[in-house]
Amino acid sequence: MPIATGDVFGSDQLGVYLACVGSVVFHPRELEENVVEDIQTSLEAEMAGISIGGSQLIGSLLAGNSKGMAVADLATQEDLDILTSFGDVVVLESGINTAGNLLLVNEKGAVASPAIPDFGLEILADVLQTDVISTTIADHDVVGSLGIANDLGVLLHPDVGEAEVELIQDVLGVKPMVGTVAFGSPFVGAGLVASNSGAYVGRETTGPELNRIEDALGLI
Repeated sequence: MPIATGDVFGSDQLGVYLACVGSVVFHPRELEENVVEDIQTSLEAEMAGISIGGSQLIGSLLAGNSKGMAVADLATQEDLDILTSFGDVVVLESGINTAGNLLLVNEKGAVASPAIPDFGLEILADVLQTDVISTTIADHDVVGSLGIANDLGVLLHPDVGEAEVELIQDVLGVKPMVGTVAFGSPFVGAGLVASNSGAYVGRETTGPELNRIEDALGLI
């Protein structure tokens, strides 16, 4: 099943609650079992329930690939123990700690928000074992909310600039496409979660939007 639609806690903002990190999807522990099963079937991924500092907003607070990940400093030691069983972890400091909103990552590279300082980029490169570049998307710094990537493609906010596209294509190693989710929302990273095998998208996403997502992420 390359792509499926649904919701999380009644919300279309799936990427706020879910984080696909390598072949693992981290999700709130409270997520209904039938939704967990739907996501697992769609993404063909291992499912791991977690909270981050008691928060259900896993997708906003966590980002990474199969080598490592970045997490908000809200994470407790229990949270970190779970995460480190899947790879190396770097904790982002207060003020720049919404890792899921500030990073766009695949196995080939990472796009970081300009809000993350240079020394943070160096640490991220070590943990993710990829090149890391800093840029905006459509002149906004919440790059993780405005893009979604796997190893086959990347979908970006429709207003992304040409120079931004060139940087993103160079570091992620895939050709970007633009699109929307949930009947016109440009916050594609907040509106869906994707692996190399499939995607799980908010129910309000239209047929043309679904087709665009499939094309962009190589899911056809």
